[in-house]
Amino acid sequence: MKKIAVVLAGCGRMDGSEIHESVLTLLSIEQAGANYQCFSPDLAQDHVTNHLNNETTNETRNMLVESARIARGNVKKLEELNSNDYDALIIPGGNGITANLFTLAQDGADYTVNPTLSKIAQSFTTAGKVVGFICIAPVMIPAIYNFPVNMTIGSDEGTAALVTKRGAIHHSSTVDEICVDEKYKIVSTAAYMLAGNILEAYSGINKLVHKVVELA
Repeated sequence: MKKIAVVLAGCGRMDGSEIHESVLTLLSIEQAGANYQCFSPDLAQDHVTNHLNNETTNETRNMLVESARIARGNVKKLEELNSNDYDALIIPGGNGITANLFTLAQDGADYTVNPTLSKIAQSFTTAGKVVGFICIAPVMIPAIYNFPVNMTIGSDEGTAALVTKRGAIHHSSTVDEICVDEKYKIVSTAAYMLAGNILEAYSGINKLVHKVVELA
């Protein structure tokens, strides 16, 4: 059975990983006949949001501890993720990952990716293994790889221009479409960059996961 590593960064769309996207990813992996292991940085979240009113609070929360809410406790430290042990890697999105997994929220166009995650993604690709990026996560692609990758974040012109300027090849897409870079086995989909509800988000995520498992 194929084994898929899934990287989370907290629990909640505004300050961590998007919960719907994360759960739909895990569901789709099992539907595709594979299994998964979740991983997360053992670091403080950049911020904590009250999701009832979307206001930032004074709380501090740990990404690994919060990711355990989604993973039902079955989550390991990101440093323990070895590409030799898994067939593929998938990273769900959420506004929170733009501050926790990379620095788009803090640095804008000059963003960088968490060094550990960047090395892990590179190691999967170097080994010829597939990597999937969901929602805002594909924005990390040109900061991880030093070669042009075909990718999508949906149809947002500003974000598309940002990744293009960083060296990616952006393809506009609808919510139920995926973009596959056949050469490098990198797959992306827009999810809540376009989705108006959980069913629309599922349409692209499910296609992405099944493609990732197929290519793995």
